[in-house]
Amino acid sequence: MGPAPGRAPRKAVVTLVILGLLCVALAAAAQQATQVYRIGWLNAGSPPSGPDPRLDTFQQGLRDLGYVESQNLIIEHRYAEGSDERLRDLAAELVRLPVEVIVAGGSAATRAAQQATRTIPIVMASSGDPVGLGFVASLARPGGNITGLSNFLAELPGKQLELLKEAVPQSARIAVLTNPASPSGTDMGILAVAAKALGVHMHVVPLRSRDELADAFTAMTREGAEALVVLGEPLLLDHIIGAIVDRAAQHRLPAIYRWRRDVEAGGLMSYGPNQPAIWRRYAYYVDRILKGAKPGDLPVEQPTKFDLVINLKTAQALGITIPPTLLIQADEVIR
Repeated sequence: MGPAPGRAPRKAVVTLVILGLLCVALAAAAQQATQVYRIGWLNAGSPPSGPDPRLDTFQQGLRDLGYVESQNLIIEHRYAEGSDERLRDLAAELVRLPVEVIVAGGSAATRAAQQATRTIPIVMASSGDPVGLGFVASLARPGGNITGLSNFLAELPGKQLELLKEAVPQSARIAVLTNPASPSGTDMGILAVAAKALGVHMHVVPLRSRDELADAFTAMTREGAEALVVLGEPLLLDHIIGAIVDRAAQHRLPAIYRWRRDVEAGGLMSYGPNQPAIWRRYAYYVDRILKGAKPGDLPVEQPTKFDLVINLKTAQALGITIPPTLLIQADEVIR
């Protein structure tokens, strides 16, 4: 007995529908698998002459989350080389591309990105107070298109001053090198309280550009500075930190910096947030945003790990003996 009339055609229709749905699903999966994300990397400083450890660590963090350059990721690198005007232009350029996310290294870069867009998500690493600077409404609920990490700790410069005094106990006059034009900002009132508690005279020396470097160190000499605190402000110091380290060596000024790389360049010591942890954390935020999270709903994080790094080669060149009690505290000693 043959098949009932119309049964074969119905089977054919069902089969075609199933095949059609399968093709759509496969096409969607293929499209998702080959989607390429474009990320903006905005930095106020200069591109490194060799590998960029910040970028390398960030990229490794992205690879661990499934994002690989030349496969499903493009990173647009932009370095302003210390120019505030160029920083604004580069931020606008990234917006025009456009990119899915802008990773802004430092408060100046975050400000430039914020001025360029209120819609494209921005992952910041702000050296200043992100609430006070108007980047976010609060750390817990940023509320806009900016989130990320804040390196701002009002007490950090005071801790640097304390460690420097411990390294060079005879120092009674300490200079503080800062860029007054930087949006990072530092509470000089808190720093002054720390200086008073340590029994040292603090002299604030402004530095806005490389052209002012010679005058800045001349002012330190004139004031009789015996040691130096260099505040970490990316707009300026990332760009000319090597020149600052060299000048400090020429003037035989023991100095403390915020970042490990400054000690590797010849600085005496550094104390600040663990940078690799911060750079890797960028990737976490980028991943969350690419998967649909709103920046305004992602809490801003603050560093929990800090590194003390000491360069004994520099100490020897300066004729300084670092106290054993301080060496024990160090996370790393460069010999």
